[in-house]
Amino acid sequence: MNAKDLRIVFMGTPRIAAFILKALHREGYHLAGVVTTPDKAAGRGLKLLHSEVKQAALELGVAVLQPENLKAPAFHEALLALKPDVQVVVAFRMLPESVWALPPLGTFNMHASLLPQYRGAAPINRAIINGEKETGVTTFLLDHEIDTGRILLREKMPILEYETAGHLHDRMMEAGAAIVIKTLDSLAGGAVQALDQGEYISGSGSLKKAPKIYREDCLIDWKRPCREVVNLIHGLSPYPGAFTPLTLEGSETSMKIFEARPRVAEHRIPAGTPCSDGKEEFLFTTPDGVVLVKSLQMPGKKRMSTPDFLRGFRGKPLPNFP
Repeated sequence: MNAKDLRIVFMGTPRIAAFILKALHREGYHLAGVVTTPDKAAGRGLKLLHSEVKQAALELGVAVLQPENLKAPAFHEALLALKPDVQVVVAFRMLPESVWALPPLGTFNMHASLLPQYRGAAPINRAIINGEKETGVTTFLLDHEIDTGRILLREKMPILEYETAGHLHDRMMEAGAAIVIKTLDSLAGGAVQALDQGEYISGSGSLKKAPKIYREDCLIDWKRPCREVVNLIHGLSPYPGAFTPLTLEGSETSMKIFEARPRVAEHRIPAGTPCSDGKEEFLFTTPDGVVLVKSLQMPGKKRMSTPDFLRGFRGKPLPNFP
């Protein structure tokens, strides 16, 4: 069977899903419909906002379903009416069996890690935070438990030195689109064998998880080694952003840091001490060295480079690092 004859129902919400949806349309795949989250009221005027997947579907002229309840009979009937041969999921909600078991070729998910590693909501962030050198994308058939279904395809990709989660996310959009297309072609041609995730666990290696990021995860601990701090900063950049409390001119504030570099150095300055040459260099101390801040944001201000921050700095001069 030609993959472009398959009736595809696509399910997703954020930008990475919208990118892959557009790629499928551009390559000529048959999009029978799109399922995404209901519109949300936002802003002072409580204007209803579409998900990025809905916006893309409207631009492409694809039918959209926005169920409040995925188990509702009305949604199930609407899904049946689309007559899907296969369903593709990218960053969406957990589906009930009545939904994922509906198409003849099943429902597969594109996950932004090399499963079974980094199951969970934040695989891109957690891989960088943990200092991984390699990650990838995986397609797998949905099952009863989240991110545990049989694997269809995996594609590896390196994590670049000092890469932020935002930059890796954008590279993964391209890789994700490619593996979704490859998976559809393989399913249509019967050329893929779904393997249990246990086949990818070697020896006694432990599985690393990718739980959702909360605010407390974003607080920088300057008592950690400088490289670990930089990994945390880059793993949370640009969103939600790593932050540190800061006292300037006797007032308590906070600073978000988006880019940084580690420098191992011997010193006796307490960890977390801000230092600067007043011109180009702004840093915080750690037990094994310093973290050089490259871009940052103060409350109510725009993101800026360190030199721009220092040019507008009005506080008491900070000590220079020896």
